[in-house]
Amino acid sequence: MKFYIATDHAGIDLKDYTVELLKEKGHEVIDLGPFSKDRVDYPDYAIKVSESVLKDPTSEGILICGSGIGMSMAANRYTGIRAALCHDAYTAKVARGHNNANILCFGERIVGRGVAESILDSWIASNFDGGRHSGRVEKIEAINS
Repeated sequence: MKFYIATDHAGIDLKDYTVELLKEKGHEVIDLGPFSKDRVDYPDYAIKVSESVLKDPTSEGILICGSGIGMSMAANRYTGIRAALCHDAYTAKVARGHNNANILCFGERIVGRGVAESILDSWIASNFDGGRHSGRVEKIEAINS
């Protein structure tokens, strides 16, 4: 799989760990930053990943911040992005299977490295189930306010 990944200053350590872990597992990873712990605004990085995923629809995105909440809120402002805040392997599996999520969000202050790895493994192993879920995802995509 190909992943675009970014964080804010509160998720640098987990982002760097995630990048290396995904590369070790044979995935292509494009790190969109930041590359230091200097304070940055998370929406700027949610924009980078969201726009990259929209331009490259066979890719997935990963956004990390302190809690994952702000990143998921910012990414979900884009039509075509279904960013899921996941705290464990089950939420990652359901996000992919039921909601056809294309951006995974989690928080460095919420999940540790071991949990992050199990979330990633579940995300990668899961595919969209389609069927009854397809209509629901279409309804989400049709929401325009």
